[in-house]
Amino acid sequence: MFKKKHHQNKFNRCGDLDQAWFNLQTWYQTPLGKSVADCERQLVTESVADLFGYHLLQVGRLNEANWLSGSRVSHCEVMDFPPANLTMNTRGFQGVPESLPIQTDSMDVIVLPHVLEFSQQPHAVLREVERVLIPEGHVLMLVFNPWSNWLMWRWLLGWRKCVPWCGRFLSTTRIKDWLALLGFDIVKVKGYYYRPPVKRQAILERLQFWETAGQRLWPIFGAANLIVARKRVVTVTPIRERWRPKTKIVATGLVEPFQQHQKRDKL
Repeated sequence: MFKKKHHQNKFNRCGDLDQAWFNLQTWYQTPLGKSVADCERQLVTESVADLFGYHLLQVGRLNEANWLSGSRVSHCEVMDFPPANLTMNTRGFQGVPESLPIQTDSMDVIVLPHVLEFSQQPHAVLREVERVLIPEGHVLMLVFNPWSNWLMWRWLLGWRKCVPWCGRFLSTTRIKDWLALLGFDIVKVKGYYYRPPVKRQAILERLQFWETAGQRLWPIFGAANLIVARKRVVTVTPIRERWRPKTKIVATGLVEPFQQHQKRDKL
């Protein structure tokens, strides 16, 4: 009984998704959060520009900025989590990522900005993504890296009870395994944001050069990862009916088996 309770508390330190998401939106208004958001918005804008289709869904909104401005998809929507943060002057609809109010096989692109780390059912979120995506559709995810250079600050400074540090950070290896089981192929994995999690904006601006150095020297230690995956097309292999007689094709110029010669001699 104790182990089960400990397991639940370990992965739900942030509370339910609605409360965690509200706190995450608040964190994105801090100097560090704004710096991370600028980097992420640029990455999402560049990535969705290469994805095509008719319908795009972003699950969750982290700030008021439009992260889908670079998309070539004609119809883009953003789904907020209830109760939505009414301080944001934005338009969209509300729902829960574990049960998307979207028709099956209807979306071309889905964007998940840090939804998996704060959902109590990340597997259910990915199953819903697989359900609503069309074959060859793409999912773009932003996930915090559990083995980043932020690890020391997360443990030593006691930030594990605060957003975003309280989230369940998932490794790219685990996410790849989950996606493979659901029938996805990995298209792209890219680490980003290599500056330490300092709270002063002036210091963050001086450390801008760490981004270029990190991409070249320690790319796997970025604070978060961008993952793009494509849903496979399930091909149906026709099965030949057993009752149909098999036609024997004999190539010209081949020597017939010796047993057939003996049968002909007897006749």
